[in-house]
Amino acid sequence: MPATVSFSVPSPHGPRTVTVSYARVGAGEPLLLLHGIGHHRQAWDPVVDILATERDVIAVDLPGFGASPALPEGLAYDLSTVVPALGSLCEALGIERPHVAGNSLGGLLALELGREKLVRSVTALAPAGFWTPVERRYAFTVLSAMRQAARNTPLPVVERLSRTAAGRTVLTSTIYARPGRRSPEAVVAETLALARAEGFAETLRAGTSVQFTEDVPGLPVTVAWGTRDRLLLYRQGVRAKRIIPGARLVRLPGCGHVPMNDDPALVARVILDGSR
Repeated sequence: MPATVSFSVPSPHGPRTVTVSYARVGAGEPLLLLHGIGHHRQAWDPVVDILATERDVIAVDLPGFGASPALPEGLAYDLSTVVPALGSLCEALGIERPHVAGNSLGGLLALELGREKLVRSVTALAPAGFWTPVERRYAFTVLSAMRQAARNTPLPVVERLSRTAAGRTVLTSTIYARPGRRSPEAVVAETLALARAEGFAETLRAGTSVQFTEDVPGLPVTVAWGTRDRLLLYRQGVRAKRIIPGARLVRLPGCGHVPMNDDPALVARVILDGSR
């Protein structure tokens, strides 16, 4: 069942309280799951039950996304704020150096948590930050268009489209290679999550200056990329391998940008293998 936790983080204007919504299930070593921009923790639903057979799984809504409130005034949606906030989240939950898996923005955050030695292993699924300037502009243009469409499409239209595989393709084919596999309820919920994400614009703005250029030494790192990723192209995975030479680079055949839906068994195996 979802829950919330609040904790204090520093700001230029003094301590601020951040509240995060999360769901926790399973038993074993802790595994933190981080979603992408405009998404919510339910992006991990296809793999959570598999992961929970071996891990204490904590899926979070990042601040300003899903059911988590926006960051308080004075806190920016940048890496220097969000990464320490995730460290404080782990402290508040009594988790010491969890494994972490992240997708897209969540993958970038996972790698940054690894660089700060706040986690014991990293699995990054199509992480942001390995783009060229042209690739970043393309991705941000697509994301902005998706956000605009989500905000402008009336809910009854979204609900009607979600009832058919063709309609789900219209709504989600940018991020899923197999959108017909996503349930109608999930498609409606994630469309609403994208439309209502309070942190979307500021996170996207902060991302214009992001470029991941440093190694993540001293812990196991897996970078996995879908061969049918239409948002962050597969070749960025090869670039990530050059920057993090010790990383295990895994190809996800037939998967899109959010691969958990496209091949849950494969993605769960990659995460569990990477966190052993």
